[in-house]
Amino acid sequence: MYQQITIIGRLGGDPVKRFTAGGKAVTSFNVATGKSWTDAKGEKHDSTVWFRVSTWERLAETCEKYLAKGKLVFISGEMQEPKPFEGKDGTWRASLDLVARDVRFLSSVERAEEKEEEAVDETQVIPW
Repeated sequence: MYQQITIIGRLGGDPVKRFTAGGKAVTSFNVATGKSWTDAKGEKHDSTVWFRVSTWERLAETCEKYLAKGKLVFISGEMQEPKPFEGKDGTWRASLDLVARDVRFLSSVERAEEKEEEAVDETQVIPW
């Protein structure tokens, strides 16, 4: 059997790339999904659910290169078994881990090379 989950959310921080002992790239990042609603009394409420996302090999390289904190992403992948833990405030929570099979960039993507070129060009401009 196969299960799949799809989320849309924003990165909570910059991706972190590591390598396994066998040399495979793995990039991890946190994604926040949320919803807002107004109850019957007219009070606004917000709810945020965080996911830890892991990407592997070529997808890991792409995500590490193009994603950054705050970027909006669409992710489809396989949910791992939730890991319960007790928070600092004493409440029980669960870590939601997702192994991504597909990541789509919904925010504009800036290439790392373009950022570097712009920085170099700015330093070479001499105001007359």
